[in-house]
Amino acid sequence: MDSALEDRLIALESRLAHHERMADEMSDVLTDQQRAIDLLTARIRRLQDRLKDVELGADRSPQDDKPPPHY
Repeated sequence: MDSALEDRLIALESRLAHHERMADEMSDVLTDQQRAIDLLTARIRRLQDRLKDVELGADRSPQDDKPPPHY
């Protein structure tokens, strides 16, 4: 095999290996990001539920906020 052709083949193999490693690393990053998104989505849902509960409790009358009798 010609030396120049062999050098080109080695360079291409090196670049391919580099791109495969980058693709694996990006896949890991995307997996981590999806886990974080799922966690944050679940937290937002829980906060929305809690906020809804608080808002439903806001319909109380002002008499419900009277101080206790010992004041």
